[in-house]
Amino acid sequence: MNKFAAALAAISMASALSAQSGREPAISYPPGLRGPYTPGSVSAIDTKDSARVHDLIKAGQLNLSLQDAIALALENNLDLELQRYAVKIAQTDSSRASAGSLLRGVGLTVNEAPAGVGGPGGALNNSAASGITPQTQVPVNVTDTNLIQEAQNNLNVNGTFASATGPALPQLDPAITGTFLAQHLTTPQTSLVTTGTPSLVNNTVNANFGYSQGFWTGATVSAAWQSIRTDSNSSRNLVNPYSTSSLSVSFVQPLMRGFGREINKRYIRSAKNSERITDYVFRQQAVSTVSGVIRLYTDLVSLSEDMRVKQQTLSTAERLAEDNASKVELGTIAPIELTRARAQVAAARQDLINAEGYLQQQELILKNVLTRNAGSDPVVRSARIVATDPVSVDPLPTESTDELVRLALANRPEIQAAKLQVENSDIGLKGSRNGLLPQLDFTANASNSGLAGGANGLFTGVPPAPGSLLGYGDGYFNAIEQILRRDYPSYSIGLTFTLPVHNRTAQADLVRDELQLRQAQIRTRQLENQVSLEVQDAIIALRRTRAAYEAAVETRKLQDQSLEIEQERFQAGLSTNFLVIQYENFVAQARSTEVVAKGAYAKARTQLERVIGKILENHNVSIDEALKGQLTARAQAK
Repeated sequence: MNKFAAALAAISMASALSAQSGREPAISYPPGLRGPYTPGSVSAIDTKDSARVHDLIKAGQLNLSLQDAIALALENNLDLELQRYAVKIAQTDSSRASAGSLLRGVGLTVNEAPAGVGGPGGALNNSAASGITPQTQVPVNVTDTNLIQEAQNNLNVNGTFASATGPALPQLDPAITGTFLAQHLTTPQTSLVTTGTPSLVNNTVNANFGYSQGFWTGATVSAAWQSIRTDSNSSRNLVNPYSTSSLSVSFVQPLMRGFGREINKRYIRSAKNSERITDYVFRQQAVSTVSGVIRLYTDLVSLSEDMRVKQQTLSTAERLAEDNASKVELGTIAPIELTRARAQVAAARQDLINAEGYLQQQELILKNVLTRNAGSDPVVRSARIVATDPVSVDPLPTESTDELVRLALANRPEIQAAKLQVENSDIGLKGSRNGLLPQLDFTANASNSGLAGGANGLFTGVPPAPGSLLGYGDGYFNAIEQILRRDYPSYSIGLTFTLPVHNRTAQADLVRDELQLRQAQIRTRQLENQVSLEVQDAIIALRRTRAAYEAAVETRKLQDQSLEIEQERFQAGLSTNFLVIQYENFVAQARSTEVVAKGAYAKARTQLERVIGKILENHNVSIDEALKGQLTARAQAK
């Protein structure tokens, strides 16, 4: 039967685990009477990447659209995986609170995606020539861990110090106790008056059972059954061997400190709030991850475009060097002009090498965000990312600044999490306030006893009155019948009062908790001000980068025209090689600046979407799907 029950429990756990879909951790509690005493099961971590990664790799290239990148992050990103476990951890605190236990707390830290190379704006290779020699940049910082490391954002507004626990909670889970004890005890006696023997020998068997349970009002009920069988060599006992049994029930109800459902359910309310807080923390992690992926993808596209600009610049420089070589052979220009052209080629080649290196670094960083095994999977590691979506230049928002601020305050998950933390602090404050009250408990006890046993053959004392032993009877069940008949009842009722004279600990705890609540309210206000500031700053950045992009486009067009005119003048012998090289540098600078400006505007747009709390909605991200780490066909088709 035990093997069969164990097999059923194993099947139940396996079914629960198999029913769990996607990346969401599965927890299984064994069923049946043995369930509470049998270890549950938590699904093992999944170290495999989703099939989507290899589906997107063709001929050594990872063809990646922005929506594919977001989908891969939702399925594989380990920061999101950490928060999935945090959501489950919060649920265990609710279970503890339901049993009347203290909360263990939840984590409120969110990881931000790595900064990345930052696009050509962070490593712009070309700069305008001074008119004497071409200029280029050589990176001397070979490795920069700041580009690949994640930053952390703590959403905690309650500070680092825990609130006072307040009055103790009743233990709501019933507890059953039992004791079985067999004992042989020999005791030397100084007098024969009490036992009638110089050496008292007792053989006893104890069988005791108890039950206790607390209730939301603060009350505690306990019941105890005691049964003792004694075999003694005493000649003063009326009966021997004999059995004594008793059944007692006690009730304790606090009337001041610790009284009431509201005060004793405070941890339940806090635990439920913590579950909602972890939901908001997960949402914030999804926001951070998705916005980070969009930013890294945008920079990857910009770096790719910038590399093409460098390739085009190198081709232009090479054509000029070839033309100058022909003219030197014909004797139409001095050899120094060929040297200058070749120096321009060398500088352009150096810029291209730098651009290719930055692009590869960005691919490496993006793969680490989108996969779990980018470093150990040779197929993924060797695949080059080909971004299939260009950087788009969307129009400016039409909403006013006030409207966007109100939208941000309503949508930002860290604001909602902060408000719930303040609410939890207020709940804890009520417990501290209740702890100021004196301790006044109503107590009630009731018990019944029974005694059964045969006449003691060793009895040497004064004979008992006739019939005085008739109430006892022989046999253990006679004692039980006496208890049920309530032959020997005992009752008590009373009040227990405790009044701390100074009560300084409770007063200090209450004042401190109220001060910490005020700090949490101030931090929440600071957070709201920060959100408002971020929205206004994002709007300014968006307008500034849009104007910079439009100016960069116009500058690039004019520089293209200037180079074309100067090349025509050079072919006609009206200009110099030096001026052509200079204008080529101007064009290269203008083209890279246009790429930078377009990427900066796209990232500013993404930042605005993030700070107003709309980035998930705007990019078709469902929180339920993010929590499971498994996208539906509908989501994948968006």
